[in-house]
Amino acid sequence: MLPLVESCSVLGVLWIAYTLYRRWTRISISDIPGPEPESFLLGSQREALQSQAGEASLRLSFIFSQFGHVIRLKGILGTDRLLISDPKALHYMYSSGYNIRKHGVRSEIARLVAGEGLTWANNDVHKRQRRVNSPAFGAAEACSYVPIFTAYANLATKWKESLGADGSTVVNAPNFFTRYFLDVIGEVAFDYRFGTINDENDPLATAFSSLIGHCSLYLGRQQSSSWDYWNSCPSPRLATDIAKELVEEKAEALLAGNNKRDIMSLLVKANASTNERANLSETEMLAQMQTIMVAGHETTANTMSWTLFELTKHPDVQTKLRAEIQATGRAIYARGDTEFTASDFESMAYTTAVMKEVLRFHPVTYSSLREAARDEILPLSKPLVTKSGKTITELPIAKNTALVVSLAGYNRNKDVFGEDADKFNPERWLDGSLQEKTTTKLGVYGNLMTFGSGHRACIGWRLAVYEYQAFLVELVKNFEFSMDPTLASKIRREASVVMIPTIAGEIELGPQLPVIIKAVDIL
Repeated sequence: MLPLVESCSVLGVLWIAYTLYRRWTRISISDIPGPEPESFLLGSQREALQSQAGEASLRLSFIFSQFGHVIRLKGILGTDRLLISDPKALHYMYSSGYNIRKHGVRSEIARLVAGEGLTWANNDVHKRQRRVNSPAFGAAEACSYVPIFTAYANLATKWKESLGADGSTVVNAPNFFTRYFLDVIGEVAFDYRFGTINDENDPLATAFSSLIGHCSLYLGRQQSSSWDYWNSCPSPRLATDIAKELVEEKAEALLAGNNKRDIMSLLVKANASTNERANLSETEMLAQMQTIMVAGHETTANTMSWTLFELTKHPDVQTKLRAEIQATGRAIYARGDTEFTASDFESMAYTTAVMKEVLRFHPVTYSSLREAARDEILPLSKPLVTKSGKTITELPIAKNTALVVSLAGYNRNKDVFGEDADKFNPERWLDGSLQEKTTTKLGVYGNLMTFGSGHRACIGWRLAVYEYQAFLVELVKNFEFSMDPTLASKIRREASVVMIPTIAGEIELGPQLPVIIKAVDIL
């Protein structure tokens, strides 16, 4: 018995020694500068990442100018994490495969909201799902949806019916766009007519809009416990049941040789492989549908709202934009056509500049949470001076270190986008100044991080860009936008799952952006 006791004692001592050794020698980020936490319980994360409207960009700019573009943030209960907007570090993170993976907490949230789809998956599961999804989101497929986008973008009739005696009316932009883009994604993704813009109360549309809108506001504001949050959300069962029926219909149509071009039909076709191990399960297939709805609905709707907000603040931009749209329209009619095509969209330099500037200045997905799957070393664009005075050009991080990717911070990085990066200025995309900068290239559109980057970049970014432009062209062609100046100063950028506009003091009323619209003559 004694040898056994002695062996256990030796093992215990060795375990304690090893634990202390790991603690003393582990990679630490405690020497990285960062803001002081507001409290041990809450850390500094809320103050840094969830500021409201006019304060958010100023706060981020102040933090990054003071500490650099890799910053240590104190999380809940004294935990450490890094806030990153450094281009070189981000390029490494997004090009290192799954060594920097989606954080477990974010993956679980994605699973609860949209199921086990692309936004949830990691590693080989994500590779497999991305491979099956990719054929439905190529350049040719995105171009083929332009006629649908332009048809739905014809808001002129709907809005002109509501104009008052003075030729104007007030529209709550996010409410209107949310309904319209739900209809668009229904047809493009599933060949399904929701009819929400005509108040048809489709059960699937109701289930999805409730799940996305109601839940996201609770989750983003983080003002309730997780139990309260999930009890506040409607059950996704109805959406799942109807989604299952749609998938079955697509599979039957494929077997009958009735090939349609909506995203779900293309996905069902791509999944009809003889190699069952490479295919999606029924659960994964249903999750893709919910993922498409979540990712392709509120994001574009809120981007359109922020676009109108900037146009009301910059009438000169609005005038110049309208002039290009009208000139392109005249060229289209002169050649005998009546609708804008994908090629027409791509030829519109100023319109594209405005879109890129909105996506840069108002990234509706403002941050992303990652974690190191192993000990790593992040390269830095600029030397970083630690709290102890040491200058470093690369940063070792330990396995499981939480990494907060500041998409908003990167999009306003002055080393990338110029000294006026804190200002809305579409001309930066046309004057050649961005091309002169030698910087690490990121993202899939305009060197922006708005759609993410690398293997986890938004798979539907091309579709989103065409959809966005179709609506922007139609709106600016037909209407002039302004806003009550007393309201403009009260607009908040509310930190929800996506960045939504609200009015100070009226957050409980949900997304609000009251825009005055007035019809203009089409030349």
